[in-house]
Amino acid sequence: MSKQFDVLVIGAGPGGYIAAIRAAQLGLSVACCEANAYDDPKGEPRLGGTCLNVGCIPSKALLASSEEYENIAHHVADHGITVQGVSIDVSKLLARKDSIVTKMTSGVQFLFRKNKITLLKGHGSFVSKTEQGYLVKVSGQETEEVIAKHIIIATGSKARHLPMVAVDNVVVCDNEGALKFASVPKKLGVIGAGVIGLELGSVWRRLGAEVTILEALPQFLGACDESLAKEAAKLFSKQGLNIALGVKIGEVKAKKNGVSIAYTDAQGNAQQLDCDKLIVSVGRIPNTEGLNLSAIGLTTDERGFIPVDDHCATAAAGIYAIGDVVRGPMLAHKAEDEGVLVAELLAGQHPHIDYNCIPWVIYTAPEIAWVGKTEQQLKAEGRAYKPGQFPFAANGRALGMGHSEGFVKILADAKTDEILGVHVIGANASDLIAEAVLAMEFKAAAEDVARTCHPHPSLSEVMREAALATDKRALNM
Repeated sequence: MSKQFDVLVIGAGPGGYIAAIRAAQLGLSVACCEANAYDDPKGEPRLGGTCLNVGCIPSKALLASSEEYENIAHHVADHGITVQGVSIDVSKLLARKDSIVTKMTSGVQFLFRKNKITLLKGHGSFVSKTEQGYLVKVSGQETEEVIAKHIIIATGSKARHLPMVAVDNVVVCDNEGALKFASVPKKLGVIGAGVIGLELGSVWRRLGAEVTILEALPQFLGACDESLAKEAAKLFSKQGLNIALGVKIGEVKAKKNGVSIAYTDAQGNAQQLDCDKLIVSVGRIPNTEGLNLSAIGLTTDERGFIPVDDHCATAAAGIYAIGDVVRGPMLAHKAEDEGVLVAELLAGQHPHIDYNCIPWVIYTAPEIAWVGKTEQQLKAEGRAYKPGQFPFAANGRALGMGHSEGFVKILADAKTDEILGVHVIGANASDLIAEAVLAMEFKAAAEDVARTCHPHPSLSEVMREAALATDKRALNM
């Protein structure tokens, strides 16, 4: 007889494992199936999905290590500190990254045990709908079938590959291969100037690689506020990232010890980039193959996403989908919030997500973060607004840290003063943006932030000064 659960979550990434934990907290019987081992030495499924295993967490570990190296090698002299003979041990750097990943994924396993969640080791696919619920086959070392009243699909996404570029994750890599280079490449090519391309390009640039990024779009960071994108392009170029916009990729030839990329530049001239390694970073696509959705009457849209309503419910009663397999930004924290939302709905609660209040972050140096509307979006909508901007260069804490690049920009409604968007480029932007998200969740006015006492000296004061600047009354400029 098949095991029966109130909820079965397919996928143990950030959306899936959080959904499972919240549902268990609310008293539901929960199972979660996961098949991806992510190079686990024992071949066991690793919890945490792309984010914990080959995405957010390992990339941030490498970013931190590379920033430490660059600071010691090039910047501590400004503090009167002299260091000689600085070198990098890439194998140890990677081992540190791997140990952090293992700690995090083991932590999810502990949380499953703590919350009495049944882990099913294998790939979940639909079989049929029964009177008791949905029958799902879990294919692993052993195959079993389980029944659940409700299913949450949280299978995440995978790197998009170009049709003419074969990824072997040795010479030509996606995000997974780019996280485990055995040595620093002398020349590194990156196709795609998005979040992953910029972050991983920055890692290896700091460690000594000559990095060239090829971007098909004519504008840099098109999703950002234009002022942030312009500032970022200036700073990254100064750091040594070579970024070519408006290119058209041609033939890519991979050899044992390198790769050549033929492309046409924005002016229509034929060019060739020869490099030791190539990172392909051109977006991600949802993991929906192998689910056998047709068995329960579901299909994906033309882009491979599962259609859902505002509460992540699919067209099949009792089936929900969250995270990278549905509409909206492919962000781990968005998936987590959707996981909580669905679990609470199943428990009879009335949760809500304001998708306009989901922050974006790029973990370069300086960091880039934003939430809400950009200035160009407000102009396109014809909405009257008032901008306020303040630089980190006028902040004592930023100067003391040696990270005075960038600014905070706040956009508020011209009549009501409601905060419509906040954009940050600077040190610790990923942490600073949380104040803006909280303010926007509570429909705060720029005056609310301006009248809130911020600690001195701190980077957070720049947020307050930007709020003051919307009313042309910044105090320190």
